[in-house]
Amino acid sequence: MSELRRDPVIGRWNIIDTESPAGIETFEMEPQVYAGGRCPFCPGSESITPPEIYAVRPPQSPANSAEWQLRVIPNKFPALRIEGDLDRRGLGIFDLSNGIGAHEVIIETPDHQKQMADLSVEELTRVLSAYKARSLDLRGDTRLKYALLFKNFGLSAGASLEHSHSQLIALPIIPKRVQEELKGAQRYMEFRERCVYCDMLGQELQDKERLICENRGFVAYCPFMSSFPFEIMLLPKTHAADYAKQGPESLVDLASLLKETLLRLRSALNNPAYNFIIHTAPIEPREREEYHWHLELIPKLTRIAGFEWGTGFYINPTSPELAAQALRASAV
Repeated sequence: MSELRRDPVIGRWNIIDTESPAGIETFEMEPQVYAGGRCPFCPGSESITPPEIYAVRPPQSPANSAEWQLRVIPNKFPALRIEGDLDRRGLGIFDLSNGIGAHEVIIETPDHQKQMADLSVEELTRVLSAYKARSLDLRGDTRLKYALLFKNFGLSAGASLEHSHSQLIALPIIPKRVQEELKGAQRYMEFRERCVYCDMLGQELQDKERLICENRGFVAYCPFMSSFPFEIMLLPKTHAADYAKQGPESLVDLASLLKETLLRLRSALNNPAYNFIIHTAPIEPREREEYHWHLELIPKLTRIAGFEWGTGFYINPTSPELAAQALRASAV
């Protein structure tokens, strides 16, 4: 019999197949075939991208030249634009505003052939540091309320270009999903006077059956209430609400565990497409002591269908216990 499992933060229920779970052999990876032509993210193509707004390059290297280790540029086709006025207004019963925000692309490496899993810990730390730097810089714009950092890897995960990159979209509102997590964490804190994420971390470290790997600063595990097969959470062991306030040592620890996790995922599932999202506190002066930032990693192995849209429940054909066991056994 399957199990209904409840997310203790947002209260959503998921259906987990624990009776006849789908193993690794069940999932067929879709081939990643991209259109050819000149890659706009490769060195030498700087003239066909918007001018860089952040870069790691040698001291004497001029901006927008080919000698760089990492570049951040505005998205050429942004979902939101930084220029203009927000102009919040009503239209009958509806609310709307202009599409103000920021949409940036972090080009993680000059090497077109490298995936994020192939980056060294030093290179991956550079990427995570760029996330932090850009998040902090955008806080100077008082119109912005939330900065979402995410990566789409593979066509089925929404990546239109093969060259390894991630994105930052800063919004003039706090997204509904973020508000749900904040409210859930606050309710738990008020009731138990503890952080719900710290309690989940303690439970996972005690149970061990959903753990994948850990290091000095972080733990990677398959959440008990996973919505998707082989869903992974990377959680800092030290309670902190804001990703952008992480120190250099914390980012090195995160880079090391993220690399190991991505290598295990690639080995176990034959290089699946995936999305990852950094869940962090909003841009605001108050400290969110009840919140605990984390990274969510979701391989694209199943599709959302009518049941999920109609109920808000997710059907997960692979139990997190089985997924964690397979990932622990995979090569690094």
